[in-house]
Amino acid sequence: MGMSSGNGGRNGMMAEINVTPFVDVMLVLLIIFMVTAPMMTQGLDVDLPQTRKVDVLPSEVEHLVLTITKDGSMMLDKYQTNLNTLQAQVKQNVVAAKKQLFLKADKDVPYGVVVQAMSEIRLAGVEKLGVVAEQAELPAASSQPAPPKATGTSGGKPKQ
Repeated sequence: MGMSSGNGGRNGMMAEINVTPFVDVMLVLLIIFMVTAPMMTQGLDVDLPQTRKVDVLPSEVEHLVLTITKDGSMMLDKYQTNLNTLQAQVKQNVVAAKKQLFLKADKDVPYGVVVQAMSEIRLAGVEKLGVVAEQAELPAASSQPAPPKATGTSGGKPKQ
């Protein structure tokens, strides 16, 4: 789509739109967002405890996650917090906004820190608190040890 004089040489406006620069810019922006989007979803490095049954975390944006790392630092989504400011931040960001809160604590965090955080969350007015965990890997059926067989007992002594 080059420039043309159009209309027999008169000095008029060109009726064609050159969309090539627009498409080039859009493709570059698309590539930038495709590369940076996965980096934005990654959070803090937390080694979650494992359990047999885990429900999927809701995907809607109506929830926040309180993350407690191994060293005891806390993040309420993207906001740095600690036990002293946790209650105020939960009131402002969770209770006032009527969102759900999920607790994501590293398995090596001392139990006392988790209980203190849960206490501050409760004092802030949160009634329901979800806990984030990983699905435990189930061993293969052939590698499971057989359950212990019951032996007959009489008076606390096994039968011979």
